[in-house]
Amino acid sequence: MKTQKKYISAGRSVFRQAAGAVAMLSVSASLAFAAPVFDQSVLNFQGQVFSQGALPGAEAEVRGRAFIPGQKVTLSRGGVVLNDGQPFAVDEKGEFSGKIAVPADSVPGVHPVVVQASGPSAAVILDLKISPDVPLSGEDKYTLTSKRLVQGLYQVAYSSKNDRLFVTTAVGRPPVKESSLLKVNPATLEVEASAEMALAKSRDDGHRLAVYGIGLDDANGNVWTTNTRDGAVAVYKQSDLSLVKQFDSGLVDHARDVAVDASTGKAYASMPMENKVAVFDIAKLEHLKDVEIDSLKRGAKFGTYSLALDSKGGKLYTVSGSTNEAAVIDTKTDTVEKVFAIDGVRGAIGVAVDPASKRLFVAAQGSDNLAIVDLENGKTLHNVAVGAGALNVAFDTVTGHAYVTNRGAGTVTVVDVDGKIVANLPGGTFPNHATPDGKGAVYVVNKSRGKDDPQGDRITRIEVRK
Repeated sequence: MKTQKKYISAGRSVFRQAAGAVAMLSVSASLAFAAPVFDQSVLNFQGQVFSQGALPGAEAEVRGRAFIPGQKVTLSRGGVVLNDGQPFAVDEKGEFSGKIAVPADSVPGVHPVVVQASGPSAAVILDLKISPDVPLSGEDKYTLTSKRLVQGLYQVAYSSKNDRLFVTTAVGRPPVKESSLLKVNPATLEVEASAEMALAKSRDDGHRLAVYGIGLDDANGNVWTTNTRDGAVAVYKQSDLSLVKQFDSGLVDHARDVAVDASTGKAYASMPMENKVAVFDIAKLEHLKDVEIDSLKRGAKFGTYSLALDSKGGKLYTVSGSTNEAAVIDTKTDTVEKVFAIDGVRGAIGVAVDPASKRLFVAAQGSDNLAIVDLENGKTLHNVAVGAGALNVAFDTVTGHAYVTNRGAGTVTVVDVDGKIVANLPGGTFPNHATPDGKGAVYVVNKSRGKDDPQGDRITRIEVRK
């Protein structure tokens, strides 16, 4: 509470509107430490600082790495020391961690914070994100039915032909030793079949060819998945989940999403680390080409994240988290039609499309919002604050609403095409992905904090009450 009192006595919010904030920081360097001001400094300092941010009135966890053992670290904003109880101490591994209070009157946004170390001296800037606090609402309008499945749920897809859900799962960081593909009954949410992913033949550490992204080919009865950690794509049968085709590792660098276009007979896989979308023939199960996307920003690299397909319109949409741009690909020619900047977002990652209203929906993890974009001119029509860590978005053509999974906030925000929040629903721990069934229901999967988390590893069916 001592820190919060100091904020109040300052007579203003420490975390004000972010614009112009860098200029305020120059005075803070001299406040953190005693004389001499210009003591021994570090050349080519490699220290990095990270934080998931926090809500106003809460505490933000901060951690650092690649510092020098024994250094003392102070954080300041606008001349106010944020950890004035005592500096954070860097351990023998060059790491530190601690918490700072975020005042209740802080303005949501990304705020630059000076991270200054002494003994010897060095400094870096931490972009601290303060997320909007969006309260739950509209729960009386929906029926939520939830069931726990298995650990490590990632993405979900619905087969209209077979009336079944398919879910990818992967547990932990490399080497990933637990991963499976599930077939789920959408009415009962029971797992009807499960296939464990194969061991990587080139390794002997128990590493499995884990599945993450998912797309369905109802024409050929297949499930397309991405092996993100192995940079590959794999295809399975919808009927019994048996492997049809495993593509070579490294073919699709850090593959994330996969979208299947039955009308053209092609599948597409995104590559967040590259400016490419891989194209496959879904009948021959062959890699055809990579579509390269050039950023409009000089010297920047467009990295492809989520994919949204307008099959009837012959368009594929993707967004770049590194440049905050969107790209439109013509699926008949597999060429880039246009690239445009998305105003008002940071860390664009999720994307969905409504062909009827000609609007693109972009979820931004770095700015906790949903941008609704006019596809005819690329103008952002609405920026909607939806909650911490907006990760993915799905558009339901039946209700005409977008469903945003907010991983940090633990919510699913329902937004109409005009930017109005229809509801903000509880999503359990770490809501990760959503898909509509084309009949008015939307299915959401979430992750967990561990095996004993009762609110994690669940699939939830969201339906409008009649």
